[in-house]
Amino acid sequence: MRHDEQEPVYLISIVARLLNTHPQTLRMYERFGLIEPQRRGHTRLFSAADLERVRRIQHLTQDLGVNLAGVEVVFKLLEEMEQLRRDTNAELAQLRAENEQALARLRAELDRRMPAKPAGTPPPRRPVIRIPVTEG
Repeated sequence: MRHDEQEPVYLISIVARLLNTHPQTLRMYERFGLIEPQRRGHTRLFSAADLERVRRIQHLTQDLGVNLAGVEVVFKLLEEMEQLRRDTNAELAQLRAENEQALARLRAELDRRMPAKPAGTPPPRRPVIRIPVTEG
């Protein structure tokens, strides 16, 4: 059975064991606002997405030497980049739609001005231009 990435199913002790960290570390990440596990009463429940976020925090802090304030900045920049990507994609989709509409209008105007030839009509003959070649 597969569950939703956002569904909170892991207790803090399980997350700590899975990620080889201490529960207090996870609580500290929460205090810094780096993670936001769901709560049922006083119990923290983590989703698969939360686990992935903790893994990213661990990579930044342990492998790259970034402090928690730096992690916060990195996450904020990543979120801003993602929002810019979404905005750009929305604008691009809008421009494509506008271009498709303009193209349809131009084709309709072209069809109106130049009606289609009946089927089987040969294409117009193009004049052949002969250029004399002189050897010299």
